[in-house]
Amino acid sequence: MLVGRKKEQQELLKAYQSEYSEFVAVTGRRRIGKTFLVRETFNYRFAFQHSGLANQSTRAQLKEFQMSLIRCGLKKCKVPTDWFEALFLLSELLDGLGEGKKVVFIDELPWMDSPRSNFVSAIEHFWNGYASARKDILLIICGSATSWIINNVFKNHGGLHNRVTYRINLAPFTLYECEQYALSRQLEMSRYDILECYMVMGGVPFYWSLLERGKSVSQNIDSLFFSPMGKLHYEYNELYDSLFKNSQPYISIVSSLGTKRMGMTREELIREGNSINNGQLTRVLEDLEACGFIRKYDYQGIKRNTAIFQLIDNFTLFYYKFLHNHSGEDEHFWSINVNTPIRNAWEGLAFERVCFEHIKQIKQAMGIAGVSSQIYSWRVKDDPIQGNGAQIDMVIARADKVINLCEMKFSTTEYAIDKADADTLRHKAWRFKETQKRRIAIHLTFITPYGVKQNMYQYSVQNVITADDLFKE
Repeated sequence: MLVGRKKEQQELLKAYQSEYSEFVAVTGRRRIGKTFLVRETFNYRFAFQHSGLANQSTRAQLKEFQMSLIRCGLKKCKVPTDWFEALFLLSELLDGLGEGKKVVFIDELPWMDSPRSNFVSAIEHFWNGYASARKDILLIICGSATSWIINNVFKNHGGLHNRVTYRINLAPFTLYECEQYALSRQLEMSRYDILECYMVMGGVPFYWSLLERGKSVSQNIDSLFFSPMGKLHYEYNELYDSLFKNSQPYISIVSSLGTKRMGMTREELIREGNSINNGQLTRVLEDLEACGFIRKYDYQGIKRNTAIFQLIDNFTLFYYKFLHNHSGEDEHFWSINVNTPIRNAWEGLAFERVCFEHIKQIKQAMGIAGVSSQIYSWRVKDDPIQGNGAQIDMVIARADKVINLCEMKFSTTEYAIDKADADTLRHKAWRFKETQKRRIAIHLTFITPYGVKQNMYQYSVQNVITADDLFKE
């Protein structure tokens, strides 16, 4: 059963119902459900479908393409000598079909572009010389190597320039979608369980499909990550190898960012000593951002607005925190470390990331879903006159002249704001307001799973956002 993906499915069906031929590119990280979405939408019925082979020669790719042509009904078919001939044979197969839209689904397309194969030129020729000249072709390309599609299709300056008519990028599931998926699998998970899993795995559907019924969250995480035979124990290297043909520069950048909670500037990344020149660094950062592993955001308050690159992928951050240097001797690491300082510290940071992944839900809870907003982080250094510095991880600057300063606190119960918290919040608001050049209304917003406990300090904040708010659709 297909959970979520309503908008993406509507886009695919809209392309199918078009009176013209359409060229659709479906992108997204490994394990995000691209192939499943396309197959489910079209009920596994295609005029032609094919999947590229990982790390294979052009000859092997062409041989497999021949087999796909035969499986889809082309009777007389020798192994093509090159991709131009292969796609000509595909056009012959399509010519022999009846009326109606013909869906051509090519999965893992980037893998088909082996060195010196002229594959991109052949695809250009197939679309421009054949498919686009008709009204009955729906070409859907797909692949985990999002960077390849971006650089060779979307940014193509030759025959494929602006030829893609529908771009569908699959984002990870939200908490709402993960809850729907858990219900469909009858996993019997509380919202706290789902939140904990999300902090570990993010919203990658395949990872969620590995959860076993009858096991607690801690047991599942132990068996998937910390057991030497765990299905996600070696996922990290496979993940980046599948996305990028030369994964080492990407892993190098991710490794640097994995050690810095707030992220790093471009200059700091260069100073780290990575063997990446400036031109290559730009492309690596753009690719990682397009794939959803990092975010680029403004950090205001120090000299000038500074762009920061921050690692935000939950799975990768969990790997660097707990698995990168894990000896593998303790298969029950996660269960044993419940309520320990190392796990509690991680939960606080992981919850902050979940909040950033659900800005839409936070704005809905505050009743400002339709208000244009700028999201950034802010900090100011210590000052001999004004006192201690201050840092705010999430600032929501609204077009209605209100600014929400968001404080995120992870807790397993109602959070009791005490005098120290209230003083800290008041100091942050004061230091922030001192930096503003205009009069603005500042609302302190508290985000915590179970809300705040009633006491004399609860009115230190104007808004309280709970985990239930983050679970909204």
